[in-house]
Amino acid sequence: MARRPARDGEDARQRLVQAGLRLFASRGYANTTTRELADAAGANVASISYYFGDKAGLYRAAFFEPMGAPEPEIARFDDPALDAEAMLRGFYAVFLEPLRDPATAALNTRLHFREMLEPTGLWQEVMDRLFGPLHAALVRQLVRLLGLQGPDDDLHRLAATLVGQGVHLHVGRDCIEALLPGLYAGDDAIDHWADSLVRGALAMIEAQRQRRAGLAEVS
Repeated sequence: MARRPARDGEDARQRLVQAGLRLFASRGYANTTTRELADAAGANVASISYYFGDKAGLYRAAFFEPMGAPEPEIARFDDPALDAEAMLRGFYAVFLEPLRDPATAALNTRLHFREMLEPTGLWQEVMDRLFGPLHAALVRQLVRLLGLQGPDDDLHRLAATLVGQGVHLHVGRDCIEALLPGLYAGDDAIDHWADSLVRGALAMIEAQRQRRAGLAEVS
């Protein structure tokens, strides 16, 4: 029997990941069977064991692979040579680029909510692998740009606020589109969102700079 091209295996694996993303996001981990996953992917049940070990392995792949590796994402903005605007554009690209594929972005968001409400144990890994390093890199850049010796609680609040602006465009998308139809429409919609986020973040950083300067004068 002729050996199937490697590409067939790659396609089958990717179909399983996409089927897992859809079904786990809509039904949750416990309520999704391996048979349903295989049928949705047009694959046989044994292929789940072959590529992922078991259903838990497929769940992990569906959860993490669409997000990509964290290191290249963080490298977009964690560079001491960048000025404030360039740093922020790289930072918000981490949040905004996935929105150019709105269907996948919506499924990722829904799956993350599922994991928080029906935990399987992956959420702490998300914090350790992505959100923790992302926050730490942003804090490093803010310390540098503000000329500080190190972070304090107020700087961490600023970093969390900047992150929140990007997260809201994912978790609040349905509300935004219901209230303001069209803000996500068009080829340049994400670019407009990027400009808006960067302008707002620059203003927040400048406000923090001025507040700290005022406190220094008083002391």
